[in-house]
Amino acid sequence: MAVVIAVSLGPVRIPFADTVRAVLGDDSGEHAAIIDSIRLPRVLVALFVGAALGVAGAVMQALFRNPLAEPGVLGVSSGAAVAAVAAIVSGATAAGSWVLPVGAFVGALSALVLVYAVAAARRDRSIATLLLIGIALNALFGAVVSAMVTNAPDDEALRGVVFWLNGDLVARTWTHVQMVAAPAVVAVAAVLAFTRDLNVMLLGEAHAQASGVDVVRIRRILLVLAAVLTGAAVAVAGIIGFVGLVIPHLIRLLLGPDHRVLLPGAALVGGAFLVLADLLARMLFSPVTLQTGTVTAFLGAPIFLLLVLRRRRVVRA
Repeated sequence: MAVVIAVSLGPVRIPFADTVRAVLGDDSGEHAAIIDSIRLPRVLVALFVGAALGVAGAVMQALFRNPLAEPGVLGVSSGAAVAAVAAIVSGATAAGSWVLPVGAFVGALSALVLVYAVAAARRDRSIATLLLIGIALNALFGAVVSAMVTNAPDDEALRGVVFWLNGDLVARTWTHVQMVAAPAVVAVAAVLAFTRDLNVMLLGEAHAQASGVDVVRIRRILLVLAAVLTGAAVAVAGIIGFVGLVIPHLIRLLLGPDHRVLLPGAALVGGAFLVLADLLARMLFSPVTLQTGTVTAFLGAPIFLLLVLRRRRVVRA
């Protein structure tokens, strides 16, 4: 429903029935070109990015046993930012539209590798150590990004950097859909195979190990899958905040902590949330458009604050 609404609404209003036919493959309508070339790719990118961030956030919150954890807590988003900003500032994006997303994806996975390399050097791969390393790398990568932004060669490069860091879905094409769809679908399907293990791990690592769960191996696999989801999302949309933080938290409060329900719910609601947030970015002040990341922050921050306050009242009661 969110996809149909988002595709139908815009400067040119398209009847819902025509949108449904176009989405199902009927390209004979008068608006088929607008749907196929402009709106549907952007909406599908929002759908996959929102689903990826929602599931990645749910995984991180489960592994860290902290509802405030979010997909970029281990420096994955910051690693993607370093690579993307370097590509923009150096002019490497002139080689093709694929350079920025591919570079960001590689940067995201490289950040996770660096986290594990530092943990291995200390011979301590506990979740607390990984978190502390992630915090340090986030600060380091932020400093690197700031240095590159300060020395941007021209205003155009600086504008591109700021635009990407705030997250947006302007001019997304079917190429971007392909870039995010494959890793998102595969990684989400793989994460869903670990719902039982995640449920057991909520009781604590000692209990999980006593139940036969290989905690270290499962944690490593899930962190890699969460990094793939985050990297794929950041690569095509930039850094979009609050989706991976708010959506899993909301689903957990409404439906409980069972990951058999939580993970599919985070994927569906995360995708719908970002699709509708992007629609607001396009339509709220039309013809002036907002960045999608700006809208998610405007929506996500108050929602998260209300959830936190509600949770505190429940705990006190």
